Amino acid sequence: MAQHLGLDLPGQLLADGFDRVHENVHAVCEGLDAGALSWRPAPGANPVGWLVWHLTRVMDDHVCGVAEALGLPGGEQRWLADGWCERLALPYPPQAHGYGHTAADVAAFAATADDLLGYHDAVHAHTLGVLATLADHHYAAVVDPGWDPPVTAAVRLVSVLDDAAQHVGQAAYVKGLLG
Repeated sequence: MAQHLGLDLPGQLLADGFDRVHENVHAVCEGLDAGALSWRPAPGANPVGWLVWHLTRVMDDHVCGVAEALGLPGGEQRWLADGWCERLALPYPPQAHGYGHTAADVAAFAATADDLLGYHDAVHAHTLGVLATLADHHYAAVVDPGWDPPVTAAVRLVSVLDDAAQHVGQAAYVKGLLG
């Protein structure tokens, strides 16, 4: 468990949760080649690589959305700002993050573990940086009024963390099926 000195208690708890996801992403990608990352246990199932890409894209998109909504630094996605979109060269539109992907979209996924981990490392570092800019009053601020009730920064960040933890668990399960 990492110590995040200088962060408020909610920030420390969130950072610890994101650190755990980060460690698990590395563990699940370890030793997998591009074929294993794309392997699907059934035609409609998601492979390890796609799950890791998806959880990272959602984290990148949503954490940047929190920063932008609060008027804080960190509103640029690593996917676009750092060129990860071009580097991974996936057959998806630049703004895609996996929501609404069909089985055919998922089947088109292909990437290396090094590229996935590089992108995830960049997003993880960026996420910790955004968390470091938050003060207690930011957590209650509405970042998405389009829901009933409107979504606060705290709710969005916990939602992203929960989603990432679930997807990395799914990826670990699929890796286990590889034998």
